[in-house]
Amino acid sequence: MKRILPLLALALALAPPFARGGQVIDRIVAIVNGHVVLQSEWDDALCFEAFTEGRPLAQLSEQDRAAALDRLIDQELLREQVQAEQMETAPAEEVQKKVEEIRSQHPEAASEQAWKALLASYGLDERKLKARLAQQLALLRQIDVRLRPTVQVDATDIEAYYKNTFLPQMHKAGAADVPLAEVSARIREILTQQKVNDLFTAWMQSLRHESKIHTNVALPSGAGNVGGASQ
Repeated sequence: MKRILPLLALALALAPPFARGGQVIDRIVAIVNGHVVLQSEWDDALCFEAFTEGRPLAQLSEQDRAAALDRLIDQELLREQVQAEQMETAPAEEVQKKVEEIRSQHPEAASEQAWKALLASYGLDERKLKARLAQQLALLRQIDVRLRPTVQVDATDIEAYYKNTFLPQMHKAGAADVPLAEVSARIREILTQQKVNDLFTAWMQSLRHESKIHTNVALPSGAGNVGGASQ
């Protein structure tokens, strides 16, 4: 499942936490049901998202920062929900596969030295990257486990998608028709995922409505839903 996890001026994004007398002082940017979200956590989340999406930090906008904070708040709300369920750790091989997938998108980082330098330019190293990916994969799995069993996709839904979406896409690509029976399972999974995503959106809206969320930063007009009751 892809979604995930929820996430201001670029100068603020890249600036270090406030310092006084040589001591670094982090600041609170949001409070979610009493849990503090720090500036450093926000900056780390933004750098991680930019890296996994292959986007230079210098190109991030105020809307990007607001969206990253939004997703960080969503992740905190989700952690509250799955805490009691003893969230399973993502398998090491699954995390490693994700690392290799991301690395393959950076041919300029083929050597170990270049790879480490690329990670460092986003404030990461491989240990931090794996830890964040493991957390992300574990959360996604818990969401899927919770929501997928409630989804129902029947033959009528599959046939409608086949006729109205799948075949037109095949024709547009100049490909020959494929019998419904051959793609039925694939279409079922597509529709299931769409419904899981819809349920997830509604769930997050409900969590935000029931939660106390306060932000201490000014967000660009119309960016995200941070500080509100819905998403």
